[in-house]
Amino acid sequence: MNETSDVQLMAERLESLKAGIIGGLSVCCAFGITSLLNTLVLAKYFSTLASLQNDLNWHWWVSGAIATFTGLLFGVTYRYIIRSDKNPQLKAGGVLAFGLVRGLTQIELGWNSHSTIWPFVVLAFESVLWFAIAAIVLDIAIQLRWVRPFSSI
Repeated sequence: MNETSDVQLMAERLESLKAGIIGGLSVCCAFGITSLLNTLVLAKYFSTLASLQNDLNWHWWVSGAIATFTGLLFGVTYRYIIRSDKNPQLKAGGVLAFGLVRGLTQIELGWNSHSTIWPFVVLAFESVLWFAIAAIVLDIAIQLRWVRPFSSI
C-alpha cells in the first residue's frame, strides 16, 4: 500500500475509535440513569417490577461493563451505518438492530425463567433507549465535528 492510503486508513480508524468511545460513554451514562430510575422509582412503586432493584454489587458492575462495551461497538458501527447520508431509516435501523437484539434476548430470558415477564420487557425497552441516546449523542458529535462521518470511499 502507498503511504497516502495508510495515513487515510489510520485517520478513519481514529475517527471510529472516537465514535466508539462516545457511544460507550453514552450507553454507560444511560445505564446508570436507568438503573437509578429502576431502583428509586419503578421497583419501589410497582410491585411486579421489584426485581429491577439493584445494589452496587459485582453483578451491577459487570452489567455496566457489558453495556459500555456494547455502546462502544454501537458507536463504531453507527459511524459506518450512517456514513454521510441523511437517511433517517438507516439511523433508526442501526438503533433498533442493536437495541432489539439485546432487548429481545432479555425478553426470551424472562420467558424461559417462568417468572413475570414485565421486568424483562422494561429491560428490553431500556436497551432500545440506551442506543437511541447514544445515536443522538453521536449525531451531535458529528454536527459539532468532534467525529467525522465515514466517507464512502
